[in-house]
Amino acid sequence: MPQPPSPNPNADSTAAAPPEKSAVPSAAGSLQQARRDKLDRLKTLGIDPWGQRLDGVSAMATVRLQGDALDKNPDPALSPIGPIVRVAGRIMLLRSAGSLVFIDLADRSGRIQIMLGKKQVGPDLWKIVDCLDLGDLIGVDGRLGYSKTGEMTVFASGLHFLTKSLETPPDKFHGLVDPELRQRMRYLDLIHGEGVRDRFIARSRIVEAVRRVLAARNYLEVEGPTLQETAGGAAARPFKTHHNSLDMPLVLRIALELHLKRLLVGGMDRVFELGRVYRNEGVSPRHNPEFTMLEAYEAYGDYLTMIDLAEAILVESAQAAGTPTHFEWLGHTIDLTPPFRRAKYDDLLATVTGCDPTDPASVAAAARAVGIETADRHPDVIKSDLFEARVEETLAGPVFVIDYPAAICPLTKRKPDNPQIAERFELYVAGMELANAYTELNDPDLQEQLFRTQLAGMTADDSMARMDHDFIRALRHGMPPAGGLGIGIDRLVMFLTAAASIRDVILFPIHRRLAEV
Repeated sequence: MPQPPSPNPNADSTAAAPPEKSAVPSAAGSLQQARRDKLDRLKTLGIDPWGQRLDGVSAMATVRLQGDALDKNPDPALSPIGPIVRVAGRIMLLRSAGSLVFIDLADRSGRIQIMLGKKQVGPDLWKIVDCLDLGDLIGVDGRLGYSKTGEMTVFASGLHFLTKSLETPPDKFHGLVDPELRQRMRYLDLIHGEGVRDRFIARSRIVEAVRRVLAARNYLEVEGPTLQETAGGAAARPFKTHHNSLDMPLVLRIALELHLKRLLVGGMDRVFELGRVYRNEGVSPRHNPEFTMLEAYEAYGDYLTMIDLAEAILVESAQAAGTPTHFEWLGHTIDLTPPFRRAKYDDLLATVTGCDPTDPASVAAAARAVGIETADRHPDVIKSDLFEARVEETLAGPVFVIDYPAAICPLTKRKPDNPQIAERFELYVAGMELANAYTELNDPDLQEQLFRTQLAGMTADDSMARMDHDFIRALRHGMPPAGGLGIGIDRLVMFLTAAASIRDVILFPIHRRLAEV
């Protein structure tokens, strides 16, 4: 799996010392000027320093596979043995040896050594070689072979200048190590941070796997509105905005649920959306105000149907990301061998805390013992706080925690033989919730009643206090029995790439505004 980023060992040794946290790192003025001087020399030579289209480029990984099939014994300086290839990428290492220049060239798939010889490329191209810097983008034509030291090498016969880099790379001794700067300047993090690009490639593969599992089960991918009149589907504070032309307040969605359920009413019996969700709340290693959510709904299913789906998604995603079946993460030993453990909410609470989950007084006593306020609070809310405080951290997982207290699940169908229990599960790994699913409530009268209870006490100008009356109307037209599943994609990627923070798997996480300099 990808490892945490490390400093770039091949950056300019003369680069400036790392800046303060609030500053933007750049090269010293003289180094920048030297790059601009080379920019001017390129223009004088009639070379476009910003490049042109270059066809026929092979990925480094593909070229390396070709090289692996070559005989490494002959001396390539005397008898080049490989095919002619064309590669393009960024200069990560540049070293001169008189009439020879060696370059480590990198693209998304890997690196390869380039050898540029003055005799081989000719005097005109050698003038371009003299204008190269770390970070420049070039294309190279040449024969693939091995150097005298046995390193796979493209022996260049042609050079295409593609883009001049006007900033020097991070200092090779310090690198771009400040976590906030790495996230603010993700472009540099991707170039120089070891494993960073791999992690985001894995994210793409995971999203592909999620779609693949759902498509195989005949789900249709749809898109709901991001701007909504009413924030619904979750208990979270929304971002507010205003539509000028219609002169109406709107909010950014906090969940995907209610519009997807409308589609179940409309006869689209298996639907899902992978989309952005926005919650105007705090940030932490597991929370970002803007995040990616999967929600899927299946008519005629229930929460057990969704357990099967969640397990299939997790297993397929792990395979796509190259995640091993057994690994350590955040102090927990993870075993991804299916089927995953299932455990009842009350059983876990009793085992960890020693309380009687069916006795409100016993639960309240256990809650007070760990500092949880109990006065004038619903017993199920107290139980939920106790579970969060004591039980979650013990769940190495993957484990499906099933059968939740009904009062904290306003969108969930109750068990037919016990209305105090909601048919809900949460999937936990390393003490973190990864997925949430229900047997969906489709009784419009009960749904309206639960909404009113949930919203009681909120002020009229609070956008979360507005009931989605059209959703209730849709339920009155008849929504089939259904199972619904939600998975936080960022947390899924965080887990499967063993990232320590959710901000390490979001390309551009939000940050506090920097002070004006």
